[in-house]
Amino acid sequence: MDARTPRHPAGVSRRTALTGLAAGSVAGPLALAGCAARAESRPAAAAAPDPAPGAMRLFADPGFEFAGLFALGGAGMRASEAGEVLTIVNAINTAGLSEQTFSDTFRSWGDKLSAPPPGGGAGGGLPTQTRRFRSLRAAQYYAQALFYVLGTNRPGDEKAVYQAGRGAWDAFARLCSPAAVTAKVPYGGTHLPVWFFRPEGPSERRPTVILTNGSDGQDVDMWTYGVSAALDRGWNALVYDGPGQGQLLFVEEIPFTTTWEKVVTPLVDWLVARPDVDGARIALTGLSMGGNLVARAAAFEQRLAAVVCQPGCVSPWLGFDKELRDLVTPDKAGTNRVWNEEVVPELTPQLRFTVKKRLEIFDRQALRQAREGKVPTDLWTPAQVAIGMDVTGLVPRIKAPTLVMDYDFEQFYPGQPRRMYDLLRGRRDYVKMTQATGAQLHCSPMAPQQHCDIVFDWLADVLAPGRS
Repeated sequence: MDARTPRHPAGVSRRTALTGLAAGSVAGPLALAGCAARAESRPAAAAAPDPAPGAMRLFADPGFEFAGLFALGGAGMRASEAGEVLTIVNAINTAGLSEQTFSDTFRSWGDKLSAPPPGGGAGGGLPTQTRRFRSLRAAQYYAQALFYVLGTNRPGDEKAVYQAGRGAWDAFARLCSPAAVTAKVPYGGTHLPVWFFRPEGPSERRPTVILTNGSDGQDVDMWTYGVSAALDRGWNALVYDGPGQGQLLFVEEIPFTTTWEKVVTPLVDWLVARPDVDGARIALTGLSMGGNLVARAAAFEQRLAAVVCQPGCVSPWLGFDKELRDLVTPDKAGTNRVWNEEVVPELTPQLRFTVKKRLEIFDRQALRQAREGKVPTDLWTPAQVAIGMDVTGLVPRIKAPTLVMDYDFEQFYPGQPRRMYDLLRGRRDYVKMTQATGAQLHCSPMAPQQHCDIVFDWLADVLAPGRS
């Protein structure tokens, strides 16, 4: 069948639909895992530039490679240790690369760092600073394990792995100096957990950055991509879990929402009530799919002094390949019939993991089925959430100065950062991170320090006293 101009889900062949599953994802490294499967089904083409670093390759599979680069890149912010990550990589490759070995090995290192070392005494025997950064590295390794746990023989462990990582993150936050302020900010019928980091020194009104995660990141990523840089500049930083993230997703089973302004506004309310926050200098950043979330929030929340989209993402749904998007029509029953009868039976084990991971963030039923080891039976409902996150019509309403980040070899939202930049009507800046400095790929996994330099130097200019 010709799938180029389908008019109905049935017009999409199983082969093209499966190819679609292997394409750009809204869920971080997930898409790259599928790219290998997509490449295998296509004729060989002329060699293209290789986005991977030439000095070494961690894993043969590009999806696992991308995840491993994030773990390794965190070392620059003390959120991992290069030697530990490379030891983990060697162990995984020796055992045979799979979702099982990747998740199990990283999880075992999270467990190791969360426990007192031999001879270290019962918990408190180690110096505070040592315990602090062991906890941060443990949070990193649990986060890596969490991403792939749905592809293991214990998918029901997802909540437990998240809670182990959350415990390590909470321990790190408590051991900071000063300790992070924790709170629960009312949101809908629940609360948003927040961690408010302050620099050392006298209490005074300071610029504050609200750090927004993406569709599969964990709180430890916000340290790497913002908290550390903010504190170094004498600023405050707020980390939070919204719907579809962290506590709300993995414990409360609350998926993503299409109205992120309702998430950010209570956070701003909470901040402006604090005596150590300069209410006129509050910035909002969004990493990965967070670049979409913060754009929507900024279109409504007028108290923001600056916005950074990392990268600019106009539509998460366009991160899915066209063949997969063409399966979804206004006919829910028809969409799901083709999905369950034509597509799901043909899924490889890797693609089954891909589907479960990609859909769990958008729908509670999909999350529960994924934890049972089942491929979600309803494609249509989570697709409506992803479709509803399009901000094309809202970006021109953003009044705050906005920085749009882009990356060489942006694999999930190619072209979307420039599209967002073109839609902006106020002060706008566009920066592309490049392979020339090792900052290529979505979110510059190998170069978070460069990334933070760009973002926070720009914020320092915009938030400078007297700036309007």
